[in-house]
Amino acid sequence: MGQQTVLVAVDDDTERSEKQAALVCDLFDPETVRVVVQHNFSMDDTETTLADVASVDTAQTTLTDAGFDVELHETTGKAGVSIVDTAEKFDADVICLYARRRSPTGKMLFGSTAQNVIQSTERAVLLAPK
Repeated sequence: MGQQTVLVAVDDDTERSEKQAALVCDLFDPETVRVVVQHNFSMDDTETTLADVASVDTAQTTLTDAGFDVELHETTGKAGVSIVDTAEKFDADVICLYARRRSPTGKMLFGSTAQNVIQSTERAVLLAPK
């Protein structure tokens, strides 16, 4: 079997990105998996770069320290769409997300990125535990 790709889509929270990276380290072998760490910027954020995002650095450091080859990727736009598009671009076998706990009403009002991704892709989606 060839090398697999895991997409780790992180937001701005370093605690969540650490949990996502740790989960990938626990479940996958760095000899057979490459990791793409993706961060999605809002449309009005034109000055911040990936180097400025602590959660990206946290995930990258955790993964590289464990021996994974890590590539960074930035996107702009709706998070769910950007994650699915990135998974397609890199032909990811697995998408790793962190799902915040929201009430059903909160999901209805604000949406759920994880829910949108799950409904929009046929790729495996791995949710990091809270």
